[in-house]
Amino acid sequence: MEKQYINRGEPLNKVWLKRYPADVPAEINADRYTSLVDLVEQATQRYADQTAFINMGQPLTYRQLEQKSRAFAAYLQSSLGLKKGDRVALMMPNLLQYPVALFGVLRAGMVVVNVNPLYTPRELKHQLNDSGASAIVIVSNFAHTLEKVVAETAVKHVILTRLGDQLRPVKATLVNFVVKYIKKMVPKYHLPGAVSFRHVLQQGESMPYQRPDVSNDDLAFLQYTGGTTGIAKGAMLTHRNMQANLEQTKATYGKLLRDGKENVVTALPLYHIFALTVNCLLFLELGGQNLLITNPRDIPGFVKSLSKFPFTAITGVNTLFNALLNDAQFNKLDFSTLRLSAGGGMAVQKAVAERWEKLTGHYLLEGYGLTECSPLVSVNPYDITEHTGSIGLPVPSTDVRVVDDQGNDVVPGEPGELWIRGPQVMAGYWQRPDATEEVLKNGWLLSGDIVTVDAQGFIRIVDRKKDMILVSGFNVYPNEIEDVLMQHPKVREAAAIGVPSDLSGEAVKVCIVKKDASLTKEELLDHCRRQLTGYKVPKIIEFRDELPKSNVGKILRRELRDEARPSAS
Repeated sequence: MEKQYINRGEPLNKVWLKRYPADVPAEINADRYTSLVDLVEQATQRYADQTAFINMGQPLTYRQLEQKSRAFAAYLQSSLGLKKGDRVALMMPNLLQYPVALFGVLRAGMVVVNVNPLYTPRELKHQLNDSGASAIVIVSNFAHTLEKVVAETAVKHVILTRLGDQLRPVKATLVNFVVKYIKKMVPKYHLPGAVSFRHVLQQGESMPYQRPDVSNDDLAFLQYTGGTTGIAKGAMLTHRNMQANLEQTKATYGKLLRDGKENVVTALPLYHIFALTVNCLLFLELGGQNLLITNPRDIPGFVKSLSKFPFTAITGVNTLFNALLNDAQFNKLDFSTLRLSAGGGMAVQKAVAERWEKLTGHYLLEGYGLTECSPLVSVNPYDITEHTGSIGLPVPSTDVRVVDDQGNDVVPGEPGELWIRGPQVMAGYWQRPDATEEVLKNGWLLSGDIVTVDAQGFIRIVDRKKDMILVSGFNVYPNEIEDVLMQHPKVREAAAIGVPSDLSGEAVKVCIVKKDASLTKEELLDHCRRQLTGYKVPKIIEFRDELPKSNVGKILRRELRDEARPSAS
């Protein structure tokens, strides 16, 4: 029996298909639409008069989405003279402007480069230069970051928007005033030559739009993910990759979802691949209403928005579900309309999952994904009757293997590295053939995660091969943090590891050997805050006389991690 698994390169005979609910197909069609442009056109036509997105009480219908995104595309083509395949960066939280710009860029035949608005100047400069973006759409709150680096990038066009710009005139003025003058959330910036988002849409309305010749093989997104080297790499996601993943999600959860009747809560940022595929693209194709939450950290404000919105689906990460469950007002909400709760980005803790089920009457369906897989690889089936603690079954049209260090398939049930093959797997890393070669072997993507697969096909993560730290669903790479720490003149050696955290899944801990005895934790923290986005800043700093090393002098992070873990008593 063993032989069939170990004959080098054979997947696990798709044992999971037998465990699929009866209505979940084994395969999906990744070319149902000729491209994402075709998908948007059809959806906006099919559901023209229904609401597509709501933000801060302002609805945007599918017809308005079509008109505005077309005007945006026309402006990129006619006024800015950008060509098919040019990269356009989007740097904003969840606002109505985001889907308008997103679909505008795609409809112009260009490539979307999603940028985390919380990036520091150093991080932003790298991503803009690496992607070669020639234009950026940015919300004014973060314009000061761009100002510092724009001259050192290839960006020629800056489109600026304010938080309230897509709201009704009176509300827009009010929101923009409060944000700028009362809450002081817009630091001063100087970006001469920037044009306003409103101006772009006004101008674009009267400009010719040329529908590009886009196929499913064309590039749709450069979605950046940190690398083990700490330098973010752009995963090249094609129109087919994204569409395949949307179809895979739809095939898995299709029974729970109804065309034109779903109300989904999007608290995860749309620049995050999970929210982008599942919330934005899937629910657009389904004709859903999408509630965009601009600041999910403001839990009272978030819950208030929820109380006015009879939501049928919600996606999030463990941190978010936990924060909601700990809010008294959230516990009073009506969950009778809820049909789907899906968690991704980081492991959902058992305690959180059980509390969620108790409160809402629905299981939190946990999934696993990678930016390189657009993102979904596996999810728990909708018919589970308890929190499984597993990351579920591979989604339709997906093959997985569990492989040892020699590249052989392991005996069923044994741990090994998860390899993935399917239409959602990226085309490779942007302009990084070496890095691509490391992770893509004959169509298989090497995940770097150590897993076991049981007899039914349920996958469990055992460990991470890479040293990556997962903070609230965001990848943090130790090398990047160590590089920043080592730039401090008083640091001799530094090692960064992830330690368990109730709040964020993992927290960043750093172990430091001082070069200068006067070095303080506050000094280090100040230094890190200047160079790193908030979630990457160390939560725990520990000074040591020495760090554990291998015989060739390599710092052994694993040893530090093992020390930090509570002993398995």
